Amino acid sequence: MPESKERKISSVALRNITKRFPGVLANDRINFEVKAGEIHTLLGENGAGKTTLMRVLYGLYRPDEGEILINGDPIQILSPNDSIHHGIGMVHQHFMLVPSLTVVENIALGLPSTKGVFLDLDLVNARVSELSSKYNLNVDPDALVWQLSVGEQQRVEILKALYRGADLFILDEPTAVLTPQEVDELFTILRQLCSEGHAIIFISHKLHEVLAISDRITILRDGAVVTTIPKGNTTREELAKLMVGREVLLRVIDTPFEIGESRLVLEDVHALGDKGLPAVRGVNLEVRAGEIVGIAGVSGNGQRELAEAISGLRPSTSGRIYLDQKDVTGKFPDSLIEDGLAYIPEERMRDGVIKAMTVEENLIIENHSKSPLSTGIFLNFKAIARYCDHLIRDFEIKTPSRNTPLGHLSGGNIQKLIMARELDRNPGVLIAAQPTRGVDIGSTEYIHRRLVEQRTAGTATLLISEDLDEVMNLSDRIAVMYEGRIMGIVSREEATIQDLGLMMAGVPISHEA
Repeated sequence: MPESKERKISSVALRNITKRFPGVLANDRINFEVKAGEIHTLLGENGAGKTTLMRVLYGLYRPDEGEILINGDPIQILSPNDSIHHGIGMVHQHFMLVPSLTVVENIALGLPSTKGVFLDLDLVNARVSELSSKYNLNVDPDALVWQLSVGEQQRVEILKALYRGADLFILDEPTAVLTPQEVDELFTILRQLCSEGHAIIFISHKLHEVLAISDRITILRDGAVVTTIPKGNTTREELAKLMVGREVLLRVIDTPFEIGESRLVLEDVHALGDKGLPAVRGVNLEVRAGEIVGIAGVSGNGQRELAEAISGLRPSTSGRIYLDQKDVTGKFPDSLIEDGLAYIPEERMRDGVIKAMTVEENLIIENHSKSPLSTGIFLNFKAIARYCDHLIRDFEIKTPSRNTPLGHLSGGNIQKLIMARELDRNPGVLIAAQPTRGVDIGSTEYIHRRLVEQRTAGTATLLISEDLDEVMNLSDRIAVMYEGRIMGIVSREEATIQDLGLMMAGVPISHEA
């Protein structure tokens, strides 16, 4: 059964919280408060200290200085068990669920049972069904977690916290892996939780979501509080400036460009997914020099498989792929690189870099065997150093040195590293899959600018993104994928949220660009 706590939370306050790591002051005398019935957002770039502060509150870290108060009384939180006992629940960005177990089994794990060593699943099932109905958390209690969508798995995490008696929910980047529809559903759930007297701390760097859901917004920068702003008293531009410490360009400045000849052509391309089922079904598309073609769509509709088929990471089962009029169907990635293809993968840590290597090693991984980086079988370390220092400077990669282990870099700087390696070759065709996923606003601004610069340089860019704002902001033409097919293509001038939404739901539209 769920553990009980002494009383309901009306407020939680962190006073002068300081947390240090070797060489880093992660939290610098932070004061923060959340009250029952409100959504208080923590906003900041990657590395601003948001997650560290919440890990202190949840008992994963112990503060070096400062105190935590519940309802005005100081308490000690030495572990997640302590925070759960006090009514604090945390929904992590990467869910803490066992895929092979059912929803009910995941919720019951770690809790005492009336049946001793056996789980009291009937009792848990009844309570989960009651909570699910009350808060519109529609999840089948008997479903295996691996069978659930990402949005449904997130609901399981919320149910798990509710079952344990949480009054305060900490949600760490809860929308990072959700579709726009799932984000809307989550916000409805959060508002209902607040109406029932729960308190919510919402961690994000997506400004339009922050403005839509927050009652108060606290901005962190470099581990310290910049300010706290009540709902309705700010704009996206003001929030961005407070986060980064300078003016941030939220919309790409449209530069004149000249559309050239077709550089990437797909003819009736088919490919299978990881489970051996059709994922790409007869895609026909062309991308011309000096053009960005965006592909929008709900996650899981073949976008990743299409990008991998073009880049040689996944075989196409039929159809043809052409780069600069050359048939490259079935070629491996190394050959495609030689043919002028660059690829920014969706899963950067899996497909884009090697975490165990240094910044320098990741920068030269594709061309270390070529002059001037090597002479015969020997590496030219001086040339490598000059080359890497140039890329680090030119692409504004924040790293202590080129010999820093890659794992020490933020997500935004890892993405810049991948872009530096891929774009320095001046590719003819660029496949950019989710280029700003999980990246803070400053890095997003930079990545968008570099993509537009590549367009101006004549690169044909295929931009694959689940962020409709990003697609509409950057693309010259927009294609929408649904169940592996292109439902329609529209120019940026003709594109509307309504039309794109219909195509994302599988409804084709008549006009094409």
